[in-house]
Amino acid sequence: MIPIKDWPADERPREKLLIRGAQALSDAELLAIFLRTGTRGKTAVDLSRELLHDFGSLRTLFDADETRFCEANGLGPAKYVQLQAVLEMSKRYLRERVERGEVLEDPDAVRFYLSSKLRDRPAEVFACVFLDNRHRVICFEELFYGTINSASVHPREVVRKAIQHNAAAVILAHNHPSGIAEPSQSDERITQRLQETLALIDVRVLDHFVIGDQVVSFAERGLL
Repeated sequence: MIPIKDWPADERPREKLLIRGAQALSDAELLAIFLRTGTRGKTAVDLSRELLHDFGSLRTLFDADETRFCEANGLGPAKYVQLQAVLEMSKRYLRERVERGEVLEDPDAVRFYLSSKLRDRPAEVFACVFLDNRHRVICFEELFYGTINSASVHPREVVRKAIQHNAAAVILAHNHPSGIAEPSQSDERITQRLQETLALIDVRVLDHFVIGDQVVSFAERGLL
């Protein structure tokens, strides 16, 4: 095994990140920076590749509970705590990006923020982002909770909340616990009903995001 410090500079994860940016690194290289060290006979990159193979993906590794995480080679309680702190900081960073700016100027931040809030919920949750007339975020609210495959949405309650927050526009979002983000016919119907109902009080529906393993935008699909 050749230690990472003896690799060419442009192949060492830390130096590569500084030279080319974090987006140039593979999942294994990014994870290696987090791990910092490998194990006997394995560099941090080797260990990272092994972990990604065992867990299947970064997402599965990050979503593992403490017991499963700590059972893995090269991991343990300290790394679990560090990872949870990193994930929470990422969520707060996304929330600040969304809350401080005009959402139409940073649609990816909205997409990632909503995904971080709803993606791994075991049952359907329907939520709204309420916006002012400059499309700045007033608040995010979870409004309706359902079963593993549906949630009842009541337009009257969405209207009441929009008036309460003095919103000029909303972004709708809900998750599909199955992981399949394809909008259903019922998703399209309730979106149309909400558009029509909210239009009566001059509130625009800017988008409706369906959150699964991917994030589908109604606006990008031409469904609004």
